Amino acid sequence: MQFQVIKAGSARQRTACAIVGIHENATLSEAAKRVDRAAGGSVSRLLRRGDFSGRSTEVFPVTALRRGPAERILLVGLGPKSSYGRKPYRRAVFAATQWLARTGCANAVSWLAADPVPGLDASYAVRHAVESVSNALYRINDLKSGKKPPLPRLSRLGIVVADPEADAAARGLRDGNGIAAGMARMKDLANLPGNVCTPRYLAEAARALAKEHKSVRAQVLDEREIRKLGMGSFLSVTRGSDEPPRLIVLEYRGGEKDQAPVALVGKGITFDTGGISLKQPPGMDEMKFDMSGAASVFGALKALATIAAPINVVGIIPTCENMPSGRATKPGDIVTSMAGKTIEVLNTDAEGRLILCDGITYSRRFKPRAVVDIATLTGAIVVALGAHYCGVFSPDDKLAAALAAAGERADDRAWRMPVAEEYSELLKSNFADLANVAGREGGAITAACFLWKFTEGLTWAHLDVAGSAYLTGTHKGSTGRPVPLLVDWLLHGA
Repeated sequence: MQFQVIKAGSARQRTACAIVGIHENATLSEAAKRVDRAAGGSVSRLLRRGDFSGRSTEVFPVTALRRGPAERILLVGLGPKSSYGRKPYRRAVFAATQWLARTGCANAVSWLAADPVPGLDASYAVRHAVESVSNALYRINDLKSGKKPPLPRLSRLGIVVADPEADAAARGLRDGNGIAAGMARMKDLANLPGNVCTPRYLAEAARALAKEHKSVRAQVLDEREIRKLGMGSFLSVTRGSDEPPRLIVLEYRGGEKDQAPVALVGKGITFDTGGISLKQPPGMDEMKFDMSGAASVFGALKALATIAAPINVVGIIPTCENMPSGRATKPGDIVTSMAGKTIEVLNTDAEGRLILCDGITYSRRFKPRAVVDIATLTGAIVVALGAHYCGVFSPDDKLAAALAAAGERADDRAWRMPVAEEYSELLKSNFADLANVAGREGGAITAACFLWKFTEGLTWAHLDVAGSAYLTGTHKGSTGRPVPLLVDWLLHGA
């Protein structure tokens, strides 16, 4: 998909479709008035007849045009003008793209960003448009054997902006292209079944990413090398599986050589049965998404490399399966982490924290200025926040605020949750330095506090994305989150 920023003063080229926003009560925006004049008043005549209400996401094509550069005009509802802002704008772009995807339009020009969008500058208006269009056009990489439906013909979209905002819009176009590419990469990986997307598959995906971008370097450690590092906590999770684990290290170098990197540590459980603490069968198929944290690290680095962002980032991905077998770790077993702490494994289904703690310890060798781990860690965060926010945990107020602010800008929101010694006390064990679970209460918090035990001296945050990284039910699939949040933070707040 190709995008182009077009100055409003020169937006006269021919197009298969001009996209125009209309508020409720048939209120024409300034951009809509301009398109209406060019089309000989076709839009205003239609509105006077009452054929279009302007309700949010409502679409209506105007095809009987007497003149003008557009073969057709697509009216899209913006909702009430009094409540117009980022979300109605994104919904309008998405709805318009879905309509275009069902037609023979190969190109279009959107006027939705030509008028001010409350709460967004031109850069973010264009960036959100690119992301929304790309999300609407994304097709799941399914493995169906039947004939695939034809891909949309839409391949070019011009985004009209006010003339003085063209430079800012160009930056938004660049960032949006990168984030869209990163989200697509995350979705492609996370949507694959567990028998395809194995730890070895992710290792090959890392090498492929490094081949795509000279700014990315990939290193893959096998089980022997992982054991040599002393990652007993990580290896305890993979003991029951015939699929060998991998530790993937992706380095993106876009900043100065001496710039300390940011470390992203992604949970890479390619399938999670729960191990000996076996999960209930309903919904277990969704545990292929348990590597969404790892996939988001792939996505973030793909985005940064596409943008050529001036920052250094290292992605650390411990990846394995969690399976039951005669060799599997048992409840009550005690394992030793890379940091030297001993852990009593009371529940083998609390495995994400066992691989992440060793990943966080490994990140220290890069002397990072900040470490953020990303994981579909707990069902408790879904109970607390649902699917709309991810949970951000950090003892560092500045880092937590920066991540939450990035989530607001990116429309990929995060809600700060507590980390406190009172919760850490619940992880005490009679037999080891700590247990891997506490009670039911505050489960997402105690999970974060477990990781906190391995972060002394680090500026650290944890993102629990169990509710936001994928959808369930009839719309089952990866959402591409939190790639927008991570990239926004790395570009503007890290």
